[in-house]
Amino acid sequence: MENKNLYIGMGIISSPILFALVVFPDSFSLSWNQGRGGFLFALAFIIAELFGLKIVISPKRLLATIPLAILTITYLIGLEYGLRDFILNSSEQYSVQLIYSWTWMWDFIVMAIFVMSALTIYFGKRWIRIAPAGPIFLGGSAIILSLDAFFPYDTLGPLQYVVPYLVQANVWLIGVFDLGIATARDNIMFLKGDHGSMVLQVFWPSAGVHSVIIYSLVMGAFLLKMNIARKRKSIYFTLGIIGTIIVNMIRIFSLSWYALKVTTDSAKWEEFHSVAGEIMFLPWLFVFLLIVILIETRRFKRLESESNSQK
Repeated sequence: MENKNLYIGMGIISSPILFALVVFPDSFSLSWNQGRGGFLFALAFIIAELFGLKIVISPKRLLATIPLAILTITYLIGLEYGLRDFILNSSEQYSVQLIYSWTWMWDFIVMAIFVMSALTIYFGKRWIRIAPAGPIFLGGSAIILSLDAFFPYDTLGPLQYVVPYLVQANVWLIGVFDLGIATARDNIMFLKGDHGSMVLQVFWPSAGVHSVIIYSLVMGAFLLKMNIARKRKSIYFTLGIIGTIIVNMIRIFSLSWYALKVTTDSAKWEEFHSVAGEIMFLPWLFVFLLIVILIETRRFKRLESESNSQK
């Protein structure tokens, strides 16, 4: 009964995301600010953290979350019947700069509120130690989308600060691999390759700065619940930051390579640009968390075995 109720609870939490995936599949773009693709990774985090738990969820708690799931699904349906237009029109009132980031932001806010509410009903305040990654990923994505909506391009100085250094490093890599001619000025790259010239202006979202913020939020919550030494937590966190920066460098490099070796057609390049970030970062984040879990699980079993052998 314990596992049955847990799986029912997982199904209730999953239902709005699965509903959107089935009914509105075209909305699941992998681009971080152009669709609901992040919902799938949040769902993967939720399932990974809840699966196999030996915690009792009472039928009353399960029933209490069903109206919340229905309300969330109603929101998703309502977007198709005027609610999205209302959100778009409200952007002028709040001086929003990028309206699409503004509209997707509300999807992530609503889903984050639903998931956190459901987990709170299931586990009380303990949810932050039981299953924090999914809701924090959703909330972190909403924060990043809000920053992009109100402070797009290079208007948010602190987040833009590191971009010129990443651009210079990328120009150096292009020279090392002899892919073409590349020069840089501040956050602008001038590229000349097999298909002509192209100028790329890099802003903090394209440089992956948002992924470092989301990683920090998710990994911080994930490590918080792990019963390991603080020093090991710091090592994992630092390695993850380094890995995320490397993934971002690979992203910028791949965008440059695409312009140098594949095409300088802006429409085709933009199609590649729209997925090149999340298709690298989100799998990296999930795989890194999985590696940490496997390492610590094996370490725990080894220590437990050594302890038993000494008795």
